[in-house]
Amino acid sequence: MFILNNLIVALAEIVDIILLGYIIIIFARAIISWVNPDPYNKIVIFLYRFTEPVLQPIRKILPLPMRNIGIDFSPIIVVLVLYFLRLFLVPTIRHLASLF
Repeated sequence: MFILNNLIVALAEIVDIILLGYIIIIFARAIISWVNPDPYNKIVIFLYRFTEPVLQPIRKILPLPMRNIGIDFSPIIVVLVLYFLRLFLVPTIRHLASLF
């Protein structure tokens, strides 16, 4: 049973690393948006392609007054959701491992 326990703990760690990595990528995208980046830069293209599928639906959900003030709140919302998942999902998976 210890093998299943270690497998689930490893899964929790991988989920934690993936969530943290995506939070860092969202922050990088937000910082890049403060300047006028070269749209043909490979890093900028990567950041936009990797984050836009998550940010675009959040932008559509936001009320119209929040979209028209010139500040994009979608990265903040996505980071809060990802941080919540790190605080809730990862310990839950670890706790599940302790049951085996």
